[in-house]
Parts: sequence; structure tokens; C-alpha cells
Amino acid sequence: MDLLQAFKDFIAKERLFASGDRLLLAASGGLDSVVLCELAHRAGFNFTIAHCNFQLRGAESERDEHFVRQLATRYGREVLVASWDTEAYAAQHRLSIQAAARKLRYDWFLEVVGTWGGEAAVLTAHHRDDNIETVVMNFFKGTGIAGLRGMLPRQGRIVRPLLFAARPDLQQFAETEGLVWVEDSSNASDTYTRNFFRHQVIPLLQRSYPAVLDNLADNLGRFRDIEYIYRRAIEAQIGKLVEYKGGEVHIPVLKLLKSEPLSTLIFELFNPYGFTPQQIDQIAALLGSPSGKYICSGTHRLLKDRHWLILTPLHGDGSATILIEKDRTVVDYARGKLQLEWLLGFNTHPPTGSAVAWLDAREIEFPLVLRPWRPGDYFYPLGMRKKKKLARFFIDQKLSLAEKEKVWVMEMNKKIIWVVGRRIDDRFKLTPSTRQVLKITAGTADEPAR
Repeated sequence: MDLLQAFKDFIAKERLFASGDRLLLAASGGLDSVVLCELAHRAGFNFTIAHCNFQLRGAESERDEHFVRQLATRYGREVLVASWDTEAYAAQHRLSIQAAARKLRYDWFLEVVGTWGGEAAVLTAHHRDDNIETVVMNFFKGTGIAGLRGMLPRQGRIVRPLLFAARPDLQQFAETEGLVWVEDSSNASDTYTRNFFRHQVIPLLQRSYPAVLDNLADNLGRFRDIEYIYRRAIEAQIGKLVEYKGGEVHIPVLKLLKSEPLSTLIFELFNPYGFTPQQIDQIAALLGSPSGKYICSGTHRLLKDRHWLILTPLHGDGSATILIEKDRTVVDYARGKLQLEWLLGFNTHPPTGSAVAWLDAREIEFPLVLRPWRPGDYFYPLGMRKKKKLARFFIDQKLSLAEKEKVWVMEMNKKIIWVVGRRIDDRFKLTPSTRQVLKITAGTADEPAR
């Protein structure tokens, strides 16, 4: 194989970057990155070398950094070096060493090229066999179709121009051209999952299927095409389901229930918001649960609200639906602030005033939902035994259109317990048998809720 010509052809075929683009070439000093440097140099590309010192292998880490600096001098290239206490970072952020190193290096790479602007890209030396190992590991640990097609030649600013080449091709080129590289001693240890698959699992597969690497490489191409078709179909379905309202995502329950295949669609809908494959069954169960039930990912909350699933960020109350847990005492929302207090032994004739809701705590179940009112909403206004639609209540109250648009309600299990700042629901009022009171005070955005 003419590796240099194949390298150029692959870049052109995949449209990875233009010849004049500025490139950041990630170099560890190992065989793969040394070959990538040589090929990029011979092809005449404009690249800067970047090296990460993770301080994990003592003197060997310092040796690698020194080697890469010399490599940059050989090619007459600028070299950037970043160094981290990776073990401390991993402990602080509760990550594995491998996950911590990956986050540190890619965050840094993208930060660097982000300052360059234009079409700048990061070049990594991942090759065909790396990609095969990744796919096999993904298969055994569980994955969607994206995990089966492996790494792409380009994802955002990350470019992998050696994915066409097997490692033996790279080694043959390096030996023929007299290139020098350093060996990472940790590559010989099976402690790391990738090394275990590289040294144990794949050689075992080759005993039964000698051409397994070539076969798997062919599969990568097939699954890449399959994923493209799959993604188009999924996006079409999601486009018919999802409604964006402010900072929220609204999904109609009945439409989702009629969608097929349901579990796959649930995964694709909610995985981008941090929900895991293990939560698919929980989300499916949420479709049939009572209003007010919810589950969370690390970043988002998925709430069942009547006939809708409502997805909101966990942090920040700028959304149009706010979940209130029992231990919450202050709630900020678009129209102001609420303060929740629990009182014991209060009499049944509290002070009057629409800015305060006095509720029988015995009748209250958490979580509560705070949201803007909707057409069709109704409640039992305090002092009345018949329900009344909010639209009619607003007419009786002589509210203007502008005032109606500012009204929020507090809801529990599909029941409105308070039209905020207007009137509570009669079913939750204080009675002679009340022993504990939930007092909720409304304040504007400019004043405390007191």
C-alpha cells in the first residue's frame, strides 16, 4: 500500500478538511501519532503539534513529552503541551482515569482550535484496528446503532484521517521510512479494558475466524450506512412528536404510545438529555403513571403532566413548568417568588388576602406543579361547591387579556389547588379538623415573598 497516497485519497473522499486549513495534530509520541506527523508533513498540511502529559507514568511521561518536543523541532512545527494531575482530577470529578484523561485532552484540544477560528480541526491518530476494538467493546457493554458503526472520520472538529489503515500498515510504513517512536509501557498491561480486548479477546476470535478484522472493518462501513438511514427515520418521527416551548420539550403521551418501535424511540428521544438505556423501562412506565410523577437524569427532569411528558433542565427555574418538592421553601418563577411555610395548630380563620394561600397540609401531596394556566383548566373556587373554568373565573374577576396572560396555577394530581395570587380551591381550605397548615406566600419578581 502507498500509505501517503491512500492518506490523501481518504481525506479527499471523506472531505475531512481543505489543504489550507489550520490543524492541531495530537501526538503522544507512539507509533500511530508519529506516522500521522510524517504523513501530514509530507502532504504539506499546516499543522501544530499538541501533546498531553497526564503525569500517570512518572519518568516515562516526562520522556514522552521530551520526545514530542524533539519531534516538533524535527518538522519545524510549533508544539503545545498541557500537563495535568489526572489522578486528582479523576478523584475530584468521580471519573475513571481513562474517562478523566479523555475529557481533559478533548476539552483542551477544542479550546485551542476554538481560539483559531475558521475551519480549524483536531487530528487524532486513531486507525482501523482502534475502531474495531471500540465497536467490539461497545457490543459487549451494550450500545445503540451509533456504537456499532464506531468512530467516524469526522465528528465536529475532531478528524481521524487514519481510520482507513490497519496498524500493521502503519508499522510497516514507519519501519520502511526509519521513523522512531516511543512505547507506552501501560499498553502491555491488560488492566485497561481496551488492552484486554486487544491482547486477549480479538486474538481468540481470530482462532476461529482468521479474517475477523477484515470482516469487522467491512461491517463498520455497512453499519455506517445503516445508521444514516436509521437516523433519518428517527428524526422524522421525533419531528412529529416534539414541541418546544421556551426552555422545555413537550411530548404528547398518546402519540408516543402509538409510535413504533417504542423502546428505541424512547431511547433516541431522551438519551441526548442524559437518560441512560437502563431508564428506558422507567420512562415507558411513566407514560401510564399519574400526573406529577417524574424521573431524572443527571441534567434533566422528565415529568408526566396530564397528557404530556415535559422535559426541563434540573437547574434554573426559567421554564414554564416547575416541580416543587416537599423540602423546598422558596420557588423563583417567571412572575415572581413563592415562599412555602409549614405551620402547626393554626386557627381556621386566617388573615384574608389573595397573595397568601392557606392550605390544609393533610390534603396536599407532593410534588406540586407550578405552571401557567391553560384553556380548559378548572377549579372549585373557595366558597363554592361547583367547579368553574378559569376562563369564566377570569371574566367574573374582570381580568384584562394582559392580566390573564400572567396567571399561573399550582397543581397536584391534576387538581388545581391555587390560582396563584387569586384564589385557592375550596377542597383544600382550612377546616376545624386541620392540624397542620401549608402557607404559600406570593411575591413579585422585585419583592420578597413575605
